Amino acid sequence: MRSVIVDCAIYRHGHRIEGPEDLSDALAEARAAGGFVWIGLYEPSEREFDLVTQEFALHRLAVEDALNAHQRPKLEVYDDSLFMVLKPVAYDADHDTVSADEIMVFIGNCFVVTVRHGEISPLAAVRHRLEEEPEMLDKGPTAVLYAISDAVVDHYLEVATELGNDLGELEAEVFRPEGGGSRHIASRIYGFKRQILEFRRATGPLALPLTRLAGTGPFGATVPFVHDKARPFFRDVGDHLMRVNESVEALDRLVSDMLSAHLAQMSVRQNDDMRKISSWAAMAAVPTMIAGIYGMNFDHMPELHWLWSYPAVILLMAALEVLLYRLFKGRGWL
Repeated sequence: MRSVIVDCAIYRHGHRIEGPEDLSDALAEARAAGGFVWIGLYEPSEREFDLVTQEFALHRLAVEDALNAHQRPKLEVYDDSLFMVLKPVAYDADHDTVSADEIMVFIGNCFVVTVRHGEISPLAAVRHRLEEEPEMLDKGPTAVLYAISDAVVDHYLEVATELGNDLGELEAEVFRPEGGGSRHIASRIYGFKRQILEFRRATGPLALPLTRLAGTGPFGATVPFVHDKARPFFRDVGDHLMRVNESVEALDRLVSDMLSAHLAQMSVRQNDDMRKISSWAAMAAVPTMIAGIYGMNFDHMPELHWLWSYPAVILLMAALEVLLYRLFKGRGWL
């Protein structure tokens, strides 16, 4: 049976103190120790989350979002807590697919509650890294929120790089003479278009929350539970996210251009095929026409009874065929 509580610990002066077995005592012990408690949950049910909700006085709307998942990245401010949604992503290069899961983060004066949905999560690595940097962890819940945001956005950069590498290979395949007209290319290009859209759903909406946390937007000054000294760090994460969004836009334009180029190549190739077909049809029409004329059953036709009529007509057909072939070949139709 899976455990809903992945980890629970109290941190005092940047060092870990194991959390209590009873969550109802967690916040009180954290305040008594002069630190904060960090509880990590994995896909809790409403009943399993009730105790956490009551203990930390979480807003019911935020709780509903955390339980149901399928949220856009956002930042919500409540009286006793700050609620943020992030969407970590992963790229499967073998199947050319981008998948996104969700992380919900609640922070307050003396607590951090993280709720994870899906298998894509940097939370364990973030917790381990912070525990090795007590000076940073001593900054409290703000440091945890920053570290999670930074880890998620940094992985965005890695995914964007991997997508760019695979799109570069696909671009080379599109413009390869023997590969540009392949029928499966169009489906692969459209598939990448869908994956980039999935990627954009995770990165695009996150810009506004990071702007607010950095204090550079119109609502930045009103965000509680974020220390002023932490705002430059969130601004750095926002800069990284801006690079990611620019990369995503560039990848989307590249895919659109590749699709247009592929369709243009297909159109050119079809025109070439039509010219070839038309050329061969014209060459076949000449002897057919001559044979059709002399196949008519009339008594009075020129050269019908001439001894050399047959070889002369055959020679005429051959000469006309050679003439048409050289004409079409010279124009590049054959």
